[in-house]
Amino acid sequence: MRTRRTTTTTAAAGGNQDPILLRAARGEDVERPPVWLMRQAGRYMAEFRAYSTKYGFRHRSETPEIAIELSMQPWRAFKPDGVIMFSDILTPLPALGIEFDVVKGKGPVVTPVRTMDDVKAMKQLDDPDSQLPFVREILSTLRKEIEGQSTMLGFIGSPWTLAAYAMEGSSDRHLVTTKQIMTQDPETLHAFLSKLADALGVYVCHQIDSGAQVVQIFDSWAHHLSPQQYLEFSHPYNERVIAYVKQRYPDTPLIFHANGGCGKLHELKKSTADVIGLDWNTSMSEARAVLGPDRVLQGNMDPMYLFASPERIRQEVANNVRDAGSRKHILNVGHGVVQGTPEENVGHFCDAARASVYAPKAVAR
Repeated sequence: MRTRRTTTTTAAAGGNQDPILLRAARGEDVERPPVWLMRQAGRYMAEFRAYSTKYGFRHRSETPEIAIELSMQPWRAFKPDGVIMFSDILTPLPALGIEFDVVKGKGPVVTPVRTMDDVKAMKQLDDPDSQLPFVREILSTLRKEIEGQSTMLGFIGSPWTLAAYAMEGSSDRHLVTTKQIMTQDPETLHAFLSKLADALGVYVCHQIDSGAQVVQIFDSWAHHLSPQQYLEFSHPYNERVIAYVKQRYPDTPLIFHANGGCGKLHELKKSTADVIGLDWNTSMSEARAVLGPDRVLQGNMDPMYLFASPERIRQEVANNVRDAGSRKHILNVGHGVVQGTPEENVGHFCDAARASVYAPKAVAR
C-alpha cells in the first residue's frame, strides 16, 4: 500500500491564496500546471475496492459517509490539486422520473425515454435539496475536509450524453436506438435535450451552492456525433447549461470535456466554457493552435501511460506540459484512470506535475 502523503500544497503555503487549480481554471497565471485525474476515485485503489465489493454503486454514491470517504481516498494518497465528488453523471435522472441502476458486469441500466410522451412525463428538477438530498452534504463536507488545500470539483454529464444513456436504456457502444431517433424523430430528441439542459443547469448551480468551486461537463458520447451533428444535438444544449450557470455564478469556472473531441476542435472553439478538456487523440499543440493561446486547456496524457515505468511517466508528463505551450494548462489524463492501474503510478504522475515548475516570465523592458 502506498505511503500516505504529507506534501505541503501550494494553497497551504500561500496562506489565504485560492488553490492552484481554481486559479488556473480562472485563467490566472500559476507557478506550475495543477493536476487531477478523471476517475481518480476508482477501482484501481485497494481502499476503493473494499467498498465496491461490499456495496452497490448507488448506495456508495448516495450515502454521504461512503461517498465522502471514496472522494477523499485519492486526496489522502496522492494530494491532487482537485478533489472530485464521487458520484455519477446519471445521478440526477431519478429526480426527473428516470430510474437507473448500475448492474455489476453490465453497467448502467436506465428506464428508457424514447417517445414524446416519455419526454412530457418527465419531472422538473425544482428542489434539489429534497430530490437529491445527499449532494449538499457530500460537497459541503468535502469542501470543509480539504480546507482550501485543493479545489472542490463537481461534475455533470452533458445533455447529449444523458439523452443517449436514457434512449438506449444502457451503455450501448453503438447508440443504435438513439441515432435512429435522431434521424427519424429529431423533434423528440430535441425536446428531451431541452428538458435535460434545463435540469442540468439547476443541478450545476446546486453543486456550486453546496461547495463546488469548479464544475466539469462530461460529454462522454460526443465521439458518436459528426461535427455537424455535434453542432445540432450537443453544442447548443451545453451552451444552454453554461449560460444558465454563468448568469447565477459568473465567477465559477466550468470545464467542458468532450470524449472524441479531437475531430471537432473547431466546433469546441465555439464553447463558452472556461476550460476545454482534451482526450489523447490530439496533441496539445494542435489544440492550442486551434483553440488559441488564451484558452485554458486540460489534459491529455493517455491513461495507459500510467502502466509504464516511473521514468516514462515523468517523461510523458514533461512532454505534455511542454506541448501545451502555455501556462494555461491543467494536467490530466485524456480519459478516466483505467482499472488495474498501479496505485503508485498515479502518485508518480502527481509528483511529476508538482515538479513541473514554469520558468519565470520575462519582464518587458
